[in-house]
Amino acid sequence: MAKDTYFYALGRRKSATARVRLMGGKGVITINAKPASEYFADSKYLLAKLQEPFIALDQVNKYDVSVVVSGGGHDGQVEAIRLGISKALTVMNEDLKATLKKADLLGRDPRERERKKFGLKSARKQRQFTKR
Repeated sequence: MAKDTYFYALGRRKSATARVRLMGGKGVITINAKPASEYFADSKYLLAKLQEPFIALDQVNKYDVSVVVSGGGHDGQVEAIRLGISKALTVMNEDLKATLKKADLLGRDPRERERKKFGLKSARKQRQFTKR
């Protein structure tokens, strides 16, 4: 892979959107111009989730990843980035699609937050009914 060549993909989860660029390199993951270890400093679990597509393919530390992510919380952002990385890997090499699909890394989780309804406390929670 040439140095300037990169592969682009978009990942979404809940209200988070991640634009992912995958390039050949040494395994550096940059999120919003910060290293991933600094961006998700509070959780080793989230950092491990970012590596799942590479671990499934046994290609750890082969690619540099540059991500611009917005919206949602940390967990939704990590899931969006993970989906974006998986999609970018399939754009790079179509043969990897079966392995990533088997590892359940290519499916978009369609669940979204339900909106609050008028007259209720939250989306479905109502005030307690009193008979008397």
